Amino acid sequence: MNNTLEFAKKILEIPSPTGYSIEIASFIENELKKRKLAYHKNKKGNIIVPLKGKTDHTITFTAHIDTLGAMVRSIKSDGTLIFSVLGGPQLATYDGEYCTIITRKGKKYRGTFLSNSPSSHVYKDASTSPRNEENMHIRIDEVVKNKKEVLDLGINTGDYIALDPKTTITDSGFIKSRFLDDKISVAILFTIIDYINEKNIIPNSNLNFLFSTYEETGHGGSNIPETDELIAVDMGCVGKDLNCTEYDVSICVKDSSGPYDFNITNELIQIAEKEKLNHGIDVYPYYGSDVSAAYRAGNDIKGALVGPGVAASHGMERTHKDGVDATIKLLIKYITK
Repeated sequence: MNNTLEFAKKILEIPSPTGYSIEIASFIENELKKRKLAYHKNKKGNIIVPLKGKTDHTITFTAHIDTLGAMVRSIKSDGTLIFSVLGGPQLATYDGEYCTIITRKGKKYRGTFLSNSPSSHVYKDASTSPRNEENMHIRIDEVVKNKKEVLDLGINTGDYIALDPKTTITDSGFIKSRFLDDKISVAILFTIIDYINEKNIIPNSNLNFLFSTYEETGHGGSNIPETDELIAVDMGCVGKDLNCTEYDVSICVKDSSGPYDFNITNELIQIAEKEKLNHGIDVYPYYGSDVSAAYRAGNDIKGALVGPGVAASHGMERTHKDGVDATIKLLIKYITK
């Protein structure tokens, strides 16, 4: 578990707003090379790691390396930035957050997301102004007073903006960070890869581990290798009438793309029950996964969705090592069944 959390912390600190996966992909590739594992990439940048099994049946596990973020939409006359969100963040949680502006030429500048009414001493609506793209801006931490001075820095429309993840792992086992969706699952898949290699396990099925880009914009898993089953390892939701908690592995039976495969889902539930794993069975009406993208692209597959319970998704997220551990154990049991 310590190795899983250490790996998660490393990748959480690498900026990867959807569409900008250069740095995180390079890190993942280096980690695979260290392990002397073969891999290939498709044109959109998804990284696929195949492991040979005993039969022709193939299972693909996917987790996405892209995150929420923003992009420079335009530069205001006072030298601040108007932004356009990437993905579907809870924008109220962006207010006051530190960020990095990444230019097309690779320069990086620091900044802060702010409301257009950022001071209670100045603006009567400081606490009531809506936190949305029309009422927020980015303040750049450089001496810039107008649009020309911003342009002279090399900042322009289309530059990426990555929020600080603020990753913290507590003594009580909580992992607090932006972008646990879905980097905690990337760490889980690497833990499983390491387990298979260290134990010299030859699984019954061929396995693919797919690290996808563009999941946050809905098409990460649309192009996948030939497979019989596609299992998305992605965050479980916590709240309202849901059964999953931060201490559980979520087994999602239905999301916005419809129900997941009956037999795979049943098998996952049976394993969780037999192994006495903390788990929750849930319906997520406002959720989509890489499997959803694969379904909509017309792939002839069976699909499922599991992952550790994550509270406050697309905001200031939190999970617990117990949920991470339960997810790892469930997937290992599924692979080695």
